[in-house]
Amino acid sequence: MSIEELEALSKDIRTFLIEKLSVTGGHIGPNLGVVELTVALHKEFNSPKDKFIWDVGHQSYVHKILTGRAGEFDTLRQYQGLCGFPKRIESEHDVWETGHSSTSLSAAMGMVVARDLKKTNECIVPIIGDGALTGGMALEALNHIGHEKKDMIVILNDNEMSIAPNVGALHSVLGRLRTAGKYHWVKDELEYLLKKIPAVGGKLASTAERVKDSLKYLLVSGVFFEELGFTYLGPVDGHSYEDLIENLQYAKKTKGPVLLHVITKKGKGYQPAEVDKIGTWHGTGPYKIETGDFVKPVNVAPAWSSLVSETVRKLAREDDRIVAITPAMPVGSKLEGFAKEFPERMYDVGIAEQHATTMAAGLATQNMKPFLAIYSTFLQRAYDQVVHDVCRQNLNVFFGIDRAGLVGADGETHQGVFDIAFLRHIPNLVLMMPKDENEGQHMVYTAVKYDDGPIAIRYPRGNGLGVKMDEELERLPIGSWEVLKDGEDVAILTFGTTIPMALEAAEKLAAEGISVKVINARFIKPMDEDMLHGLFTSRTPVITIEEAVLQGGFGSSVIEFAHDKSYHNAVIDRMGIPDQFIEHGSVNKLLEEIGLTTENTITRVKNMILKKQKRA
Repeated sequence: MSIEELEALSKDIRTFLIEKLSVTGGHIGPNLGVVELTVALHKEFNSPKDKFIWDVGHQSYVHKILTGRAGEFDTLRQYQGLCGFPKRIESEHDVWETGHSSTSLSAAMGMVVARDLKKTNECIVPIIGDGALTGGMALEALNHIGHEKKDMIVILNDNEMSIAPNVGALHSVLGRLRTAGKYHWVKDELEYLLKKIPAVGGKLASTAERVKDSLKYLLVSGVFFEELGFTYLGPVDGHSYEDLIENLQYAKKTKGPVLLHVITKKGKGYQPAEVDKIGTWHGTGPYKIETGDFVKPVNVAPAWSSLVSETVRKLAREDDRIVAITPAMPVGSKLEGFAKEFPERMYDVGIAEQHATTMAAGLATQNMKPFLAIYSTFLQRAYDQVVHDVCRQNLNVFFGIDRAGLVGADGETHQGVFDIAFLRHIPNLVLMMPKDENEGQHMVYTAVKYDDGPIAIRYPRGNGLGVKMDEELERLPIGSWEVLKDGEDVAILTFGTTIPMALEAAEKLAAEGISVKVINARFIKPMDEDMLHGLFTSRTPVITIEEAVLQGGFGSSVIEFAHDKSYHNAVIDRMGIPDQFIEHGSVNKLLEEIGLTTENTITRVKNMILKKQKRA
């Protein structure tokens, strides 16, 4: 295709994305920004032989369109529909699955090593954003790639944002590179002129290379990437096909690792997304194309993220020990209000979950009260820091574990279903989850006042239930559970989002003459051992329900308790997430698929009663 035809294609792709995502929602800002870049990559390389590795993956929609999946966009991020991230089983063109950031360069290095060992000649092209480049794993990979000097073309997609505005010294380096412009042209011209000068002795010849190197330092502050062993090309206008194609062709001819620095505009082609400076248009639900207004339900309860962060903000007015930390998610975690009121006590550390966690530990050693707001799926990335730096030292870090449980449209990489299993076995940690937003604010207050070690509150994506809120906050006794409905035949132990389902099942069973006790097991660790002793002593069958993985989860801890306390005749059943990754779709559809429903709860209760009768 000619440049004019490519530009017309870009316009069509943008129109297509704006129209389709207005209905389904999705990551519109990142994808509008990479239209020309993606088209140019597919023009200059031969996918899937040549391999594109999209870091994070939320900018892969254009890639999906160009590889035959445009017809599936009506199902984007919906149950059994098109995934919002690269998916290997979805297409041979998706060679690496992503959802968390900063993994593309390490994956690319693995593919490069495999290529060279097999003596094939495909190009390996990771595409990483300036936000993801701040992740420690990306820097580790840059260091290794530069050392090995293997052929690889790294595309740095620099739009000056990740989900929120970028932070950090590396971002400042990139800012200087953006304003410096190309230095290669000047360097090449200097070399040409030096060669044209008649020989005037060895001194000029011996100093020519140093002159050129000095010129690099003059024109590009730090020459960061070249010092790491890369050939640096750019900055390049990421919306100019002439510039993109010229530099991609040059990169293919260059031996060793190349970094092509491409400047793009997030949201390009749709005015509401273009002017967004805080990340609102990074990923959205449905919206009205004409106005950019989001289509949202009316009269809904406050978002869980807002409830937790605003309660922390309220307490920070009277407790100057409180410092809020987020790894690049100030908007998602609803910390904008805290940041505005307490700018000196709010730290967005960028995409750096490990650093955020150990920074919180360092604050805690100095008698501060750090609040680390972090999504469940991203806390996985800081597991060692939670174990080694926080819990081992028994430091007073307050974890706000956002998006706990199923999150729906973002799918496997974002479902917050593993945190109970990977946290509850760590010594010193308190883990809790509220049944509603009123109990949630009391848990936040409990966590802030708790000075005996690390404490975490997990809360779901979405909004609360709209319950009446107490004006006075109170501390909850650590490890205490709450009986929501009394009963004698079976006890359901559950917490958080599954409590309404348990109560509904209990009411329906009551109509059939079956008496079910429903317990709000709000402290996942430590458990209410007095209540457990009472249940098992009375030989009450117990069902545990959790919107989290069964292996190593809350139900497992109840079984362990029964074993350790010699309740060998205890009748225990567990409901939760099976041993599989849960794909994208509406939360209700996903719950139905895995059997976390009222109807299945009723069936399981009846089966337990039969089991008890047989044992009797």
